[in-house]
Amino acid sequence: MLLALDTSTDFASIALHDGEMTVGEFTWYAHRRHTVDLASQIDSLFTLADCKPGDLTAIAVAIGPGSYTGTRVALSLAKGIVIALGVPLVGIPTLDVTAFPHLNVDRRVCALVAAGRGRYGWAVYGSQAGMPQRLGEWGLHKLPELLTQMEPPMHFAGELIAADAAEIEALSPAYSVASPAQSARRASILAELAWPRLKAGDIDDPALLSPIYLS
Repeated sequence: MLLALDTSTDFASIALHDGEMTVGEFTWYAHRRHTVDLASQIDSLFTLADCKPGDLTAIAVAIGPGSYTGTRVALSLAKGIVIALGVPLVGIPTLDVTAFPHLNVDRRVCALVAAGRGRYGWAVYGSQAGMPQRLGEWGLHKLPELLTQMEPPMHFAGELIAADAAEIEALSPAYSVASPAQSARRASILAELAWPRLKAGDIDDPALLSPIYLS
């Protein structure tokens, strides 16, 4: 059983995946309560799925970009569980998780996370063998500067402020924006991205795995 943890931003998500399907998932607005919420939510998820920590065979964690503190909460707990149980660890970029559900659109995907002070962490994605492929470097910009980096057509997905989403949609029919519900970052997606790496033996060293920070 794989436990997936994502506390990259004010939104948090956890899931249990058995290799074939998600057997339980919680996604919620944690704001700055990650350290308070996370352990108790995991306990509730174990109860919901009728399993226990000893059933875990792997951990997947979102490694950012995202909030400095938030990203470290899940990563620190993931490393602690991995060391305690002796199970493998897989780190997945948060924007990969954001982009993955949108790869079937007929255009590239700009995945975004809120980065504070009106800025977004972002990257543009295409698809390679059905998996997210980042098409360039990470970016950190406010919306006007971000849009200067875009080449339409483009589909935007992630934690967009409503006014910014409306501005993007008004600019061009070549721009589309996923709704907040469609953009919700889910740990079940994180688990699905991590599982092929786990099966291939492509795992991370807990001592070396670090958050992705943008500056």
